[in-house]
Amino acid sequence: MKKEEMFEHLKGGLIVSCQALPGEPLFKQEGGVMNLMAKAALEAGAVGIRAQGVEDIRQIKETVDLPVIGIIKKSYPDYEQYITVTMDEIDALVEAGSDIIALDATMRPRGDGLTINQFIAKVKEKYPDIRLMADISTLEEGINAQEAGVDCVGSTLSGYTDYSIQKDGPDFELMQELVTNLTIPIIAEGKIHTPEQARKAMDLGVHCVVVGGAITRPLEITNRFIKAIHKEK
Repeated sequence: MKKEEMFEHLKGGLIVSCQALPGEPLFKQEGGVMNLMAKAALEAGAVGIRAQGVEDIRQIKETVDLPVIGIIKKSYPDYEQYITVTMDEIDALVEAGSDIIALDATMRPRGDGLTINQFIAKVKEKYPDIRLMADISTLEEGINAQEAGVDCVGSTLSGYTDYSIQKDGPDFELMQELVTNLTIPIIAEGKIHTPEQARKAMDLGVHCVVVGGAITRPLEITNRFIKAIHKEK
């Protein structure tokens, strides 16, 4: 699918994030779980999938005919970044068949000494046809990512950097600022826990919405209910 066709397909729809990390009940090294989550999302009408890890991405691509936003979460010394940090992850995600690759595009110092703009330039030099999603936490980072040449920007990391707004729910203010100030597609992502919040994000003019924890992470969902039940009145 060509880039223009893909973003037209995603427009106005729901992308379901199907992820499980080591230590979580649904994580299996050999996979076999997240592709079933993706199948359920497809049957419900999702327009895309966001997935973590090469094996899950491969299995999801074999199971559903939907665009996949691929990421690899991996910690590195001297990096605060965690999502698709180095070229090794980019290489693996390209090989796995990711339709879009999301990466941490915050402006925090990188362990390799490159700016995020320099890293994006290296990625695009190696893979001229790559489609990149910038996960950012502030308007400044969103503007910078657009200038660096990414294809879309997600509000994914608002609240996950120490200088961004800290809140329990979605950062609707950032979404609105991104829609107002950028010309590339804005993807609403991060702490969207209810259908009403997803609808509000769409009403702000975002291109599409990503929801993960509220749909595909039963441990997180159960914890949210338990905290609400035991909250002091």
